[in-house]
Amino acid sequence: MNKHLQLSEVSIDFPTPKGPFRALDKVNLDIAKGEFVSLIGHSGCGKSTVLNIVAGLYQATEGGVLLEDREVNAPGPERAVVFQNHSLLPWLTAYQNVELAVRQVFKGKKSKSEMRDWITHNLELVHMTHAMDKRPDEISGGMKQRVGIARALAMEPKVLLLDEPFGALDALTRAHLQDSLMEIHADLGNTVIMITHDVDEAVLLSDRIVMMTNGPSASIGEILRIDLERPRKRVELSGDARYNHFRHEVLAFLYERQRKVEKIEAPQASFKAQQKAA
Repeated sequence: MNKHLQLSEVSIDFPTPKGPFRALDKVNLDIAKGEFVSLIGHSGCGKSTVLNIVAGLYQATEGGVLLEDREVNAPGPERAVVFQNHSLLPWLTAYQNVELAVRQVFKGKKSKSEMRDWITHNLELVHMTHAMDKRPDEISGGMKQRVGIARALAMEPKVLLLDEPFGALDALTRAHLQDSLMEIHADLGNTVIMITHDVDEAVLLSDRIVMMTNGPSASIGEILRIDLERPRKRVELSGDARYNHFRHEVLAFLYERQRKVEKIEAPQASFKAQQKAA
């Protein structure tokens, strides 16, 4: 595998009044250029923490992240993040929100006309040119997320980080945006890491699904390769035996195998607690 992005022995502790809380423990993951990887797991399993470490928003306590063999230790335009909350500036139009990011990244590198064309191009990718002059309060939730994705893509990131970008949307809007994301990924070949709680979304979009164990000291439980041909069409896949097999595998981990891990770990934790008390 071409190791475009590497997470090596990544662990992180957060301070608490009772001492350090280990949220992640020894996460190891290699991601190839152009790969679409989803992180899935129960709430509190550290998915967003992994994403924030890759984004440079958190610093690992142990281990680290390499992007094209360079250490990640701070935020940078080569890693663009799209959150569940669109984070658009409400007093700016859709065009101006994208323009803000473009100016920060390409000031002195692109002329005004080139920047204008580039902004329009990225709004076209997410089908938002018709609303480029509208402010966030004048467009729907799905449209806001489209603008947020356009803003991230306009930075020309090497890695696109998506933190449950469709989690707050209704099912139909979510499906439309999933289709748009598949089109964009096919056109641009971005490396994408996406957090999701939605099993069907993970199977539909991903090349691999990384299934996280529950915290504390969360880590990678299993990795499932989704070898479904692209382009993928959701209606056709609904009756595909392989699609349903992959879906079952993820559900089995989340609701069966993960429960077995917890049953094994619970007596061990109880024993350690008794030892400390003694």
